[in-house]
Amino acid sequence: MSPASTGASTVVDAVPSVSAPDSAPDSRMAPGGPGYRRMSFALFLAGVATFALLYSTQALLPLISGEFGVAASEASWTVAAATGGLALFVLPMSALSERFGRRTVMTGSLAVAVTVGMLVPFAPSLGWLVVLRGLQGAALAGLPASATAYLAEEVRPRALVTAIGLFVAGNSVGGMSGRVITGWIAQEWGWRIAVGAVGVIAVGCAVAFRLLLPAPRHFMAGSLRPRVLARTVREHLADPLLRRLYAIGALFMTVFGGVYTVIGYRLTEAPFSLPQGIVGSIFLVYLVGTVSASTAGRLVGRLGRRGALYLAGGTTATGLLLSLADSLPMVLLGLVLITAGFFAGHAVASSAVSKTATTGRAQASALYQSAYYIGSSAGSTVGAMAFHSGGWAGTVGVGVLAVFGVVTITVFGSRAARVQKRLATA
Repeated sequence: MSPASTGASTVVDAVPSVSAPDSAPDSRMAPGGPGYRRMSFALFLAGVATFALLYSTQALLPLISGEFGVAASEASWTVAAATGGLALFVLPMSALSERFGRRTVMTGSLAVAVTVGMLVPFAPSLGWLVVLRGLQGAALAGLPASATAYLAEEVRPRALVTAIGLFVAGNSVGGMSGRVITGWIAQEWGWRIAVGAVGVIAVGCAVAFRLLLPAPRHFMAGSLRPRVLARTVREHLADPLLRRLYAIGALFMTVFGGVYTVIGYRLTEAPFSLPQGIVGSIFLVYLVGTVSASTAGRLVGRLGRRGALYLAGGTTATGLLLSLADSLPMVLLGLVLITAGFFAGHAVASSAVSKTATTGRAQASALYQSAYYIGSSAGSTVGAMAFHSGGWAGTVGVGVLAVFGVVTITVFGSRAARVQKRLATA
């Protein structure tokens, strides 16, 4: 197995090793093989903890607005600060994972994030709440890129999309459970107790993750070299396919961040006027994302990567338009389609990044995650501003424009691939 196939980054000074014979069996994990189930469950729990903590205030924004006397656009910063912190720190944290190991960085990130999570309920003002949420997001930055790099190194290529899909599925379960639990707890005891409960759940997930995740066998550590890191980042950004995948991830997350930041305000206002507990339960539709993310591998196998992205974008756009109706069943159906399309698109794009980058995989994944969470921050802020000025139709308009961007980029990629194929055969 060549050094490139192990996912070792050009950012490190790798220790040379003797190449194994071509006939040597692939020692990486595969479905049904030793350690695969433990690894999948461990990273699933890491995904649960990451999304539960990252979006712990999202379903509670109407209550936070009420306590601090602020509008939706101001309360939304408790979400945008967390995702923005993650976007800013994911690249430096991925570089640390090249030196100290994926498992070490993921464990440390979760430990710091859950510690900050236990302080969040005691924030004395909106400003302090935003600061703590920003710190929490920065701590969580060690998870996403390190997890996908770990999978790219430790899992056989044919199983990679499925493995990453399971990690993304954990994200959907974390996002769902955090919002449902906080909704019902907040209805009885307030948003502070609700956020504290999410922190306790995340502690349990973090401990189980560390106990279950198998030690890496294909990681090659080395010394950090900032200049080489910068060169690796430039090389990734110069790759047209990677740039398209980064943009697609950001645009999908712009839709998702905007919709789920604002939906609580829409459902607690007329004509629905739902109580906080019921609004929290709306997030059970995340289960659809669990299914769509975990089946992304089969979707790519049948339709190809671009076909899967077209389907994900079309499903998301259909959901956005259905959600405009003043009918609760139609709004719920719209949320189901938005969630299914988003998680499928995210799983396809993120796994394509890991396959495309043959060196510096942690940095390639980090750039994707940075773009992804910048999209989340932009979606949360712009979606809330659009809701303030134009109601739910304004938020939907932002989402439709983002989906149009996904489709346009995918069409451009298809044309570029055809041109490249013609040139190769000329």
